[in-house]
Amino acid sequence: MSEKKTGLQRLREPFPEHQISLLPKPYKRDSPKGKCSECGGWHGLPAVHLSYVGHAALTDRLLECDENWSWEPLALGPDGLPLLDRDGGMWIRLTVCGVTRLGYGDAQGKTGPDATKERIGDALRNAAMRFGAALDLWHKGDLHGPEEGDGEENPQVETPHKGLAASSLKTHVEAIKKAPDMNSLKSLHASAYKAAHAVRDTVAEEIINEAKDARKLELEEVTS
Repeated sequence: MSEKKTGLQRLREPFPEHQISLLPKPYKRDSPKGKCSECGGWHGLPAVHLSYVGHAALTDRLLECDENWSWEPLALGPDGLPLLDRDGGMWIRLTVCGVTRLGYGDAQGKTGPDATKERIGDALRNAAMRFGAALDLWHKGDLHGPEEGDGEENPQVETPHKGLAASSLKTHVEAIKKAPDMNSLKSLHASAYKAAHAVRDTVAEEIINEAKDARKLELEEVTS
């Protein structure tokens, strides 16, 4: 029996199936709603289902790794509360086992107290992913599986689209990272997001949004 991993190695261990939830994402905003045979929910159909780990399961894993883990907002406003960016999102620092990494979260359109909880949970998941937590779910595939063309059968379930080509995504992200000003950033982000959205690649959309948010923060620091 192999020794149980601890610390940051434990954080990267895959989550058990019972701790993984499904988030439905209808292909269109105006899709007719119905009973979903995959998740049992009532939402727009057809829809792709994104796997994610909830706040409670992630908190439990963080405590397993480091009972003294902590997070803090990257910046505070004049009122002493976490500072939100112009899009309503929040940057945080997550510290686990003495290592600190950034994360970003937004409220997913929610308002009031629920928005605050959603923003914190989203930021923690995003920051924990930088440590490798639930990385397989973010990637939507097998990061260390057989390479294409090696003769082994691909065990992954087929998705309804091929997604944005890796080379195209890299080009868009690199351009966003080098945007010289806010107007250029807005234009580059819109172009990249449109390309990802056209093929319903939600993972690429997430990567593009994160690149935009990171560059936006850099530009704001330069002009402040």
